[in-house]
Amino acid sequence: MAAAQRTLAEAYPGRFVLGIGVSHAPIVDARGHRYERPLDRMRGYLDAMDAAPWQGPPLPEQPPRMLAALGPRMLELAAERSAGALTYHSTPEATAWARSILGGGSLLAVEQAVLLEEDASEARRIGREYIAFYLTLPNYVRAWERAGFGPEDLPAGGSDRLVDAMVAWGSPEPISERVDAHLDAGADHVCLHALDADPNALPIGAWRTLAPALHGR
Repeated sequence: MAAAQRTLAEAYPGRFVLGIGVSHAPIVDARGHRYERPLDRMRGYLDAMDAAPWQGPPLPEQPPRMLAALGPRMLELAAERSAGALTYHSTPEATAWARSILGGGSLLAVEQAVLLEEDASEARRIGREYIAFYLTLPNYVRAWERAGFGPEDLPAGGSDRLVDAMVAWGSPEPISERVDAHLDAGADHVCLHALDADPNALPIGAWRTLAPALHGR
């Protein structure tokens, strides 16, 4: 991992940021590993990366890495041992909370799912299909509970409130407002995860529609 990061940093200076995370228990267990003590595992992995040999030319600076983080201790580790944190399925309020833990010296990049669909029923149908898998992952459920969602928000693919919080849908205007809310809450970067009625489609049309609306953010 360390050698690949340095190779890309050498080939494309300033263009690559490595993001790493510990994944989730159901995914790790399905691959025949044991998901245990994730914070300690990440610390040990970062130690091993720092000690890994590099036989390429010297780099002018250590290439940046960021940690996928949902909980407070992983956010603290991201601030301590990396350039910052990557968050996923977060509300602007959760972004503000993450920033309060990271402090002002770390990067915070958040993912925001977006959907150009103005019919509420259709938008929520697509949104539920998108978050259904994440409802099976305890780390996300705990993160949503910290964000104020309760047991009533979790059954049947998620409540309207949960779906609306995770997926910004409608015209470009409310999507832009959600992006602004994350930036105002302390995010340095907002990655738009454009959804489509066809989950296998490449959402080029959505990107092209949203690009001018978000230009300059």
